[in-house]
Amino acid sequence: MLETKKFLIIDGNAIVHRAYHALPPLKTKGGEIVNAVYGFCLMFLKALNEIKPDFVAACFDVKEPTFRHKQFKDYKAKRKKAPEELYSQIELVKDVLGAFSVPVFEKPGYEADDLIATICFLAQKKQPVSPEIIILSGDMDNLQLVSENVKVYTMRKGLKDTVLYGPREVQERYDGLLPEQVVDYKALRGDSSDNIPGIAGIGEKTAIQILLAFGTLENLYKEVEAKSKKSQDIKPSLLQKIKQNKKQAFISQKLAQMDNKVPINFIFEETEFGKHNEEKIKAVFKKLEFFSLMEKFLAAPDMAQESKKTKNNQNDLFGSSSQANQGIEEEIKELEKSGVLSPNLAKLELALGPVVKKMEKNGILVDFKKLKQLSLDFEKEIEKLEGCIFKMSGQEFNLNSPSQLSEVLFNKLGVSTLGIRKTPGGAISTNAEELKKLTNKHPIINLICEYREIFKLKTGFVDALPRMISPKDGRIHPHFHQLGTETGRMSCSEPNLQNIPVKTVLGKKIRQCFIPEKGFIFLSADYSQMDFRVAASLSCDEKMLELLRQGKDIHLMTASLILKIKESDVSPEQRALAKTLNYGVLYGLGPFGFANRTGLAFKDAKQFIAQYFETFQGIAEFVKKTIRETKEKEFSSTMFGRKRFLPEINSRDPRLRAQAERIARNFPVQGGAADIMKMAMAGLSEKKILNKNCRLLLQLHDELLFEIKEDEIEKPKTMIKQIMEQAAKIEVPLKAQIKTGKNWGEV
Repeated sequence: MLETKKFLIIDGNAIVHRAYHALPPLKTKGGEIVNAVYGFCLMFLKALNEIKPDFVAACFDVKEPTFRHKQFKDYKAKRKKAPEELYSQIELVKDVLGAFSVPVFEKPGYEADDLIATICFLAQKKQPVSPEIIILSGDMDNLQLVSENVKVYTMRKGLKDTVLYGPREVQERYDGLLPEQVVDYKALRGDSSDNIPGIAGIGEKTAIQILLAFGTLENLYKEVEAKSKKSQDIKPSLLQKIKQNKKQAFISQKLAQMDNKVPINFIFEETEFGKHNEEKIKAVFKKLEFFSLMEKFLAAPDMAQESKKTKNNQNDLFGSSSQANQGIEEEIKELEKSGVLSPNLAKLELALGPVVKKMEKNGILVDFKKLKQLSLDFEKEIEKLEGCIFKMSGQEFNLNSPSQLSEVLFNKLGVSTLGIRKTPGGAISTNAEELKKLTNKHPIINLICEYREIFKLKTGFVDALPRMISPKDGRIHPHFHQLGTETGRMSCSEPNLQNIPVKTVLGKKIRQCFIPEKGFIFLSADYSQMDFRVAASLSCDEKMLELLRQGKDIHLMTASLILKIKESDVSPEQRALAKTLNYGVLYGLGPFGFANRTGLAFKDAKQFIAQYFETFQGIAEFVKKTIRETKEKEFSSTMFGRKRFLPEINSRDPRLRAQAERIARNFPVQGGAADIMKMAMAGLSEKKILNKNCRLLLQLHDELLFEIKEDEIEKPKTMIKQIMEQAAKIEVPLKAQIKTGKNWGEV
């Protein structure tokens, strides 16, 4: 019997992009940024070690437009261009692959996805026994290729937490859909990341229901046009949308479908892995200064030989928790070596690792029935808004299509485009930020913004959350990325619960669906005015320090001081202006941006900022000093020793320079606040507050959410507040607000 071989196909651009955004800007001693290369190597070596492939190939995109851009001019039009420092690392990644003798495939006019599909097709066609193909990617588009012989190995969290998708896992992800239905799912629902339009009003849930009922897009339209009994069961408003958008649905299908007939010169035998020269690998790692990776590689057994000895076992693809911990330790070691972390912060991050793992394991309980009802409520609201918008515009159109929306707003309704930016493709932008500038130009704008917000929350949370509930415990276990951002703040994914709006009614309705276990209660511990306490301490601004020490409302007092009026005379609108400016100054908001956000005239916005800096002179001097020192040192740092390297602050490009200046002034504040929060979390563990009756569930920037046994709450309540307020000593005391509730919305 012929042996089944393992064939690893690497989606190069997808892994490079994931690595770039997952890691801080690591640099060589010569100043070359190599974070994406380092992350790619981590993922590549992990895959080699766990999959033990017999054959390996890599696929990359090329810069030229693809055949999809010719089919649909707005394809990927909303996607922001990645910074040049990312693209420059792709060639270095290819150098690494070259050292491992891994062949690279790329073709003008096609995406890496198409090359992967073609190689999958050819590899199975040309071999006596189809190899087991594993696609290493961060792109879920590859799930359409999954079969008994093809699996997708991807990241759930950062670069360490991986998952293997076979047919069963795809069905679980898409509530019963088969891998071959994924393309039609995108044809109906659309894909905002690639700007594939789909059909307006059809979300994840509806698209899945349609395909479970009709099987394929072709069969759907066949039955609709034949007016079959099954098609007549479709809700009239939905049936009308399906009929009107047939052409768009099939265009979306073509855009989502990978092309497996790309003309490439593929010889399976040439992808055999194990022909590499160890000296070449050592040389490229040495050049990139990846010394810990070089040690790891040299310590590993011969990969090619090991792959032949290891049985074809899917379970080998999942690392143990000790391996995951080892991975985070290696990252922390690299960050300390590169100067991003001080020795003390490196110790803090190491101590925090087990706390984060336990928080993920705890998860958070969800009221499934309440979520289901909320989905129906949101659906009704979306349909109501669609009706109002279509009536006001005099026609039905795809509200999720930027080109159609632009046509209706700027051509049919004649809304002014003055001051509105254009997309990289030259079209007038209709993104949320630009539409906000038009709120006073036409009543339809507010309705569109409201529709978008509800649609985003429905598809992104209300309909997505049920699929993430663990059948074992009924809880959602989000992934927290301890080293997820360059500021030091933790990020969250699958789902990103940090992104549920805090202040809005809709956000509160979603948070009300998260509940504590019976006999427990939620406790929220939220740092009060954290950014301003850090900013005041860094700048030693006497006025701000005084206000914070007195426990004053910083935004109300800012309005009072700048406008020279009594506290009692400050209106809610004036306080809101001051709040926007307080945060704006820390985040680098200029007069033009302040005017856009508040509706003030440019002249008034400029005067408001001038008065602010006159009032808070210490803050003004801190901003100038921080930018000046960052230009000299090419890095900004927190008071605790976390650094962010910013060589672009001395760039000749004014846009890059301005962006770096904004980052430089904000990083010490936001990064310092992140450091303090991490100190508090580590302190909770050190003082042994966290146990089965007091569980840490979520970290939400300046807030921690706990699930505590209701009849034992008083002691942990007191201790949590005390530990958080004593986490670090700065110029103004830290304050933590404690609230409790029977659901997350209450706290």
